[in-house]
Amino acid sequence: MIPALLQKIKGSSSKWIKTKYSILNDFYWQDGYGAFSVSPIDVDSVCEYIRNQHLHHLSQSYKEEYLGFLDLFEVEYDDQYLWDDEPSEDLRVTKP
Repeated sequence: MIPALLQKIKGSSSKWIKTKYSILNDFYWQDGYGAFSVSPIDVDSVCEYIRNQHLHHLSQSYKEEYLGFLDLFEVEYDDQYLWDDEPSEDLRVTKP
């Protein structure tokens, strides 16, 4: 269910981005995705987090943030499956 939903979201948003902004004609989503469940009690704080995502990405890259989530929630992973480009060991974020 999640893979089919994400395929539709990526396809639709990619088409919209390319028609809306011609400078992004080469835009593409990477092949994979990550999905995390959230307790209903935490939905409001997650929504607030998403609204302010642009602010914390001023000091932390998406890759750093994602690796931080994986580490925080003790998700085992192999760098070779995370990114379309070369993995960067220096991007690993340690738990606070």
